[in-house]
Amino acid sequence: MEAPHSSPAVDSTGTPVTGTGTPGTGTSGTGASGTGTAVTVTLTVESPEQMQDLGRRLARVLAPGDLVMLTGELGAGKTTLTRGLGEGLGVRGAVTSPTFVIARVHPSLVQGPALVHVDAYRLGGGLDEMEDLDLDVSLPESVVVVEWGDGKVEELSEDRLRVLIDRATGDTDDERREVTLMGIGPRWAGLRDELA
Repeated sequence: MEAPHSSPAVDSTGTPVTGTGTPGTGTSGTGASGTGTAVTVTLTVESPEQMQDLGRRLARVLAPGDLVMLTGELGAGKTTLTRGLGEGLGVRGAVTSPTFVIARVHPSLVQGPALVHVDAYRLGGGLDEMEDLDLDVSLPESVVVVEWGDGKVEELSEDRLRVLIDRATGDTDDERREVTLMGIGPRWAGLRDELA
């Protein structure tokens, strides 16, 4: 799951995805959420290389202050996606799972935002338990990516990008993933166009 590759994400027909349309078809739509407008884009990713490439594409639309929440089963590709984000943002250091250190900061090598990569898997509580990480201090000048952040970090920002990675479960070596990007709040109103 480590090798970089330039293959684009493809939709369910095998066509490269450009980020337009309706959910479930490799495309996007809009809907309401409890915190305001949400824009949803659903993509099919066929391999770890494509997942990493999706991360590089997403990095083009990220800016300081962005909160990205990654959700998916163990082995779904959250860290692979984050590795692509790190490459796209031009940060220092190898992006690996921060499970045992909880958080890693990757400074920019190109005068862009730092990448703060958090693994909240072992943290049981909400934002209070994460106060020692000072994410609220890091967020304004960084891109903060939190694996397993649902129910734990939403209070950091009303505007956030939620990434849900679904994979086949059970005894399978199928590498296909359905990736649903949900941009919550006004910051993400142009998500479809930005990914095109």
